[in-house]
Amino acid sequence: MQQIVLRALELATQRGVQYADVRLVESRSQDLSTRNGRVSQVADTESAGMGIRLLIDGGWGFSATDDLTPAGIEKAIHKARAIAKASTLALGSAVRLAPEPVHQASWESPCRVDPLSISVSQKLAHLLAVDEALRTHTAVTLTETSFHTTRTRQWFANSEGSVISQTRTMTGAGCACHVFQDGDLQKRSYPNSFGGQYQLKGWELVEELDMLAHAPRLAEEAAALHAADVCPTGEFTLILDSSQLGLQIHESIGHPIELDRVLGSEANYAGMSFLTLDQLRNLRYGSPLVHVVSDATEAHGPGLGTFAFDDEGVAAQRTDIIREGLFTGYLTSRETAGAVGEGRSNGCLRAANWDRLPLIRMTNTSLEPGTSSLEELFDVPHAIYMETNKSWSIDDKRYNFQFGCEVAWEIRYGKRVRMLKNPVYSGISTQFWNACEAIGNRDSWTLWGVPNCGKGQPEQVMGTGHGASPSRFGRIAVGSL
Repeated sequence: MQQIVLRALELATQRGVQYADVRLVESRSQDLSTRNGRVSQVADTESAGMGIRLLIDGGWGFSATDDLTPAGIEKAIHKARAIAKASTLALGSAVRLAPEPVHQASWESPCRVDPLSISVSQKLAHLLAVDEALRTHTAVTLTETSFHTTRTRQWFANSEGSVISQTRTMTGAGCACHVFQDGDLQKRSYPNSFGGQYQLKGWELVEELDMLAHAPRLAEEAAALHAADVCPTGEFTLILDSSQLGLQIHESIGHPIELDRVLGSEANYAGMSFLTLDQLRNLRYGSPLVHVVSDATEAHGPGLGTFAFDDEGVAAQRTDIIREGLFTGYLTSRETAGAVGEGRSNGCLRAANWDRLPLIRMTNTSLEPGTSSLEELFDVPHAIYMETNKSWSIDDKRYNFQFGCEVAWEIRYGKRVRMLKNPVYSGISTQFWNACEAIGNRDSWTLWGVPNCGKGQPEQVMGTGHGASPSRFGRIAVGSL
């Protein structure tokens, strides 16, 4: 495959091309799921193709093909050239790329147990056992389990001399049960909603999650929610579990810091950002406890935003986004880094597949752990503790938000005194993070995977990572659905 990429690059760099890169991607995905004790999905898909970017006279051209014959590749190159020339007719200013060292490297994400080596029957047997354990409670109406894995192999080369190969194995699994009574539906999910937990791991992730052990608790809580009191309305001290805080980071920090949103090139699909350029190193984004990083390096953990190089050959990096509450950095590309005075991209240009143009995407955007033990975090006179996302809404500038959770508990001096149903909380992004008064320590920190982040037109759905510990916030608007 590398020879195909190098040959394509040789053809692409002829006749006046300022810059070119070629990205060939092979992937295989497997999706398994059950519902109410029956297999509901068994799918195995494969994909292979090449994306070609050309910069000619300051304008971009992109084309992709699944025809990897010499004729198919040459046709795609001609199309990319034509698009690049056409784009120069509408240029506001010529594209200039920040410099990046030449890289020749190969990298593979850690994977202890190859998930594709485990038979489908063995995986389904595990899911069906979890499904059965969820249905042991007589009140349960609907049960669901799921497993997903994708192995992606990518070969990249550019006209500056970089030649890079990367292999990533992603695995995800989760379960949920629903209880419907008297016109009311309650749900509990593990280890997270919307498919569970996803990381760059193999089958070992499923073993670590131990869904069988958690299934009875989920069923009991889903049934108990029907008798629980409705979450009260008012301003309360709010404690969020780490999975809900991961989504809070995603929506109220991760998307606003994407520099293409700020500059307006992504406004058509999902809006822009309240983080205008004048806010950089001036905005008090959070309390002094809040430290947020964008970290794609393997040292950060097996997140869905972990890699060795992004999709324009920039090495993975760790970037401060918020430091002691001060907003300090955007997510950039080689094209946009200069707009914020940076001499190098921080490596955030990624594409969902070979047939998509790379965009600025979150890597692992994580809240650094604090110093509080869980006992200290919960040791307050009165608080509302919420777990597991149920719904979310945020405006097109990523400023005003409302989130709903599956369950909440009223807390008094570290004790859960009653379960609460249909909890929601709302706020303004900067006010919320400035209200942060305690963050759990490293022992309670988890790197969560969000596999379904959408962006771009045509839409690109891909994974991001968000590390967080349970955290406490003062005077937050709380209510019920």
